[in-house]
Amino acid sequence: MKNPNLEGMFHETLRDIYYAERRILKALPKMARVAQSEYLKAAFEKHRGETETHVERLAQVFELIGKRPQAKTCPAIDGIIDEGEEVMESFKGSPALDAGLVAAAQAVEHYEMARYGTLRAWAACLGMTEAEELLSQTLEEEEATDESLTQLAETSVNEAALRQAA
Repeated sequence: MKNPNLEGMFHETLRDIYYAERRILKALPKMARVAQSEYLKAAFEKHRGETETHVERLAQVFELIGKRPQAKTCPAIDGIIDEGEEVMESFKGSPALDAGLVAAAQAVEHYEMARYGTLRAWAACLGMTEAEELLSQTLEEEEATDESLTQLAETSVNEAALRQAA
């Protein structure tokens, strides 16, 4: 690492989440296509639009710190998305597919919330007020998405998987 201080770590983590968001953009359409519940399909499509905004905000944060937007491979998000793809393959056509998709999507959300929470805190420490605000907006949207996935699971998806399996 060229700059082994908090600013350097902020930049490296920013590159990490930039990669993650772009990878998520590619995964969401496939998840929407295979989802059986129309509500779940709609949730994935809505989140794709939000994710596009997240990528744009990250580009703004890069600009604020005087760096060009550049991704750094993130093995963690690659693994989480690979697990989601395994769910899609293993449970294709199964009543449990949507429940597995929600679980996979929430794993992604929890990763994103951890990253955005950290970046927001570091931006605050570094006095990056504008970056902190942009990261806070995205963190709030990620938390709302996680909550809506929980609601969807608890009000329909999990019950439908159980009911269809019986």
